[in-house]
Amino acid sequence: MPVSTVLLLASIGVLSLFCQWLAWRVRMPAILFLLAGGIAAGPWLGFLAPEVVFGDLLFPLISLSVAIILFEGSLTLRYEEIRGHGKMVRNLIPVGSVVTCLIGTLSARWLLEVSWEVALLFGAISIVTGPTVIAPLLRSVRPDAKLANILRWEGIIIDPVGALLAVLVFEGIVSWGQGNVFGHSLYIFGKTLAVGFLIGAVAGYLNGLALRKHLIPQYLHNAGTLTFMLGVYALSNVMAHESGLLTVTVMGIWMANMKQVPIDSILEFKESLSVLLISALFIILAARVEFSAIADLGWGLVAVLAVLMLVARPVSIFLSAIGTSLNWRDKLFLSWIAPRGIVAAAVSALFAFQLQKLGYESAGTLVPLVFMLIIATVTLQSLTARPLAKLLKVAEPAEFGFLILGANPVARMIAIALKKYEVPVTLADTNWENIRQARMNNLPVYFGNPVSEHASTHLDLTGIGNLLVISPYKHMNSLATYHFLDWFGKDSVFTLAEGDPEQKARHQTAEKIQMTRGLFDGVSYAKLASLASQGYTVKTTQLSDEFSYEDFLEKYHRQALVLFVFDSKGRVSPVLDMDLIKPDNDWILVSLVPAQAPKERKEREEQAEKVEGELPDGVTAQK
Repeated sequence: MPVSTVLLLASIGVLSLFCQWLAWRVRMPAILFLLAGGIAAGPWLGFLAPEVVFGDLLFPLISLSVAIILFEGSLTLRYEEIRGHGKMVRNLIPVGSVVTCLIGTLSARWLLEVSWEVALLFGAISIVTGPTVIAPLLRSVRPDAKLANILRWEGIIIDPVGALLAVLVFEGIVSWGQGNVFGHSLYIFGKTLAVGFLIGAVAGYLNGLALRKHLIPQYLHNAGTLTFMLGVYALSNVMAHESGLLTVTVMGIWMANMKQVPIDSILEFKESLSVLLISALFIILAARVEFSAIADLGWGLVAVLAVLMLVARPVSIFLSAIGTSLNWRDKLFLSWIAPRGIVAAAVSALFAFQLQKLGYESAGTLVPLVFMLIIATVTLQSLTARPLAKLLKVAEPAEFGFLILGANPVARMIAIALKKYEVPVTLADTNWENIRQARMNNLPVYFGNPVSEHASTHLDLTGIGNLLVISPYKHMNSLATYHFLDWFGKDSVFTLAEGDPEQKARHQTAEKIQMTRGLFDGVSYAKLASLASQGYTVKTTQLSDEFSYEDFLEKYHRQALVLFVFDSKGRVSPVLDMDLIKPDNDWILVSLVPAQAPKERKEREEQAEKVEGELPDGVTAQK
């Protein structure tokens, strides 16, 4: 019995959502499950046949989807980020790209005997790792901060750079295929580059100017930018055949590097777009992969994958590491981690189709080759990276640090006190003034929503295993609590009490969040802010045989609020109830105390009154 088109389309959406959820639960890159789901629905069960469902619209839809992916990726490429993340990252972009592309090209040409054009395109596509596969892997592996930052920023930067290289190689192949002589081919390639760079730069400048000058209302920023980009893509293709992908890549890079252009909301729009569109795209692409095409590649496929993973990556790392402080353990670990991601899968399907239309028969091997590269790298490296990190002794120790939601004065004082004892801390806030003050205190910060898609790739959680909610933003507090309850666990998420304990039931927080309430002896954010305004400060106190916990309480007339304790083994724990803590005399307390201890203030005032009584008339003592 034939299956209705509506049911097939709905099934793609449901399957993509399930794959995203499964990836979130097991903390692995979603692309692996999307590809597996597409293969299961397509060649395995025969339920989904994209050519039948979409007909002539299939590749126009894929083409537009790839344009969106490249545009969104290029919006993250800022020039200062390339310069600002160490010599290793700067070296990996040019050196690693050239080495990987060259070795990938030669291995595909000699081991699979494909044409030079297809081999060169595969080499260009194979350099892209991407943050969508790196970030989940790093969170499960937890290498030390230095290696995590190298891999994270390599993925962020190589995503648009690799896409641009793949597009340029593709444009060159297309131009050569359309020209009968070298001069004509060079003319077509030059025209493609000129149109792509010119139209992309102009479109990026105009769109950025419209956003900066507020010529577009806020609610149209996302939809307006997206539709304008698609229009520019189509126009560029009309002016020069297949130049649209280059155009939208240049457009995104131009907007990313314009001053005072609000692109953060556009990047956040990618969250919903990736779930609805990009996830479905990969299921459709995977459904077109045929087992017979993979089998036809034979042992040559295994050899190419081995060369890329065991030769190309190590050579890239060791050459790029020349002149850096990385030791051999660091280099070996980096040599193993290079999972391929979304851009590689998307552009390979589109480019293979276009090359087949131009008569390149071996282009049919491009899609199964790239898909197997993705599956092999993501699967093998996800399973083996953690044991390898422990073996090489580059794994991060237990995640005892704190992500603090809020960068207000109280949160900053707490972060400074914890950092003093080498506890990893990161403050996240959407208030720029709070973030600016935290940066002035030399505290690690994240400006934005910590549960956003942008945060999933840019928020560095190395060494962080706890969430501390010290924020007045109730809605964001709830979202962050839900998100990190599933990530860190209920014993590692701490939130303040709500301000009104007798509020109506319909206004109360969900039971799941209520379990985390009661931090710092049950005070609310309003109470903490009030104490800070009265001059209370965060102070660390070393207990001893001469100065016990009872002495500490008496010194401040029991007005001090103990926030954290460091036990005898140096482990830090937030205080939930002061009546329940029984610190030993070698513990350290981190407390919120009055500006001056009441007992000391009283003694000082009595002494001043005594002195003033002994002074001549008209003379007062300085207090």
